[in-house]
Amino acid sequence: MLDRAQVHKVALLSRLELTPAEEEQYAKQMSSILDYFEQLSELDTENVEPTTRAIDMSNITRHDSLSPYQNLAGIYAAAPDRETDFFKVPKIMT
Repeated sequence: MLDRAQVHKVALLSRLELTPAEEEQYAKQMSSILDYFEQLSELDTENVEPTTRAIDMSNITRHDSLSPYQNLAGIYAAAPDRETDFFKVPKIMT
């Protein structure tokens, strides 16, 4: 079980200002969380494969294919300022 001193130390490291009452409250809450994790460590996981998700998911994005854009003249015509095949933009660095 965590005590108030340990919660106070964590609060200082986290730059949190807790009152003594809050430290006591968090000590109880954090202790119950750690007790739950202790219960989980009692499970037999010898034959369980490591995983990152509880359910099996696959990537549902489309296949990315590279192809040149067909209407380059339209893009160049819409540019406010350009020089041949390059867009001119305001200088941002001095």
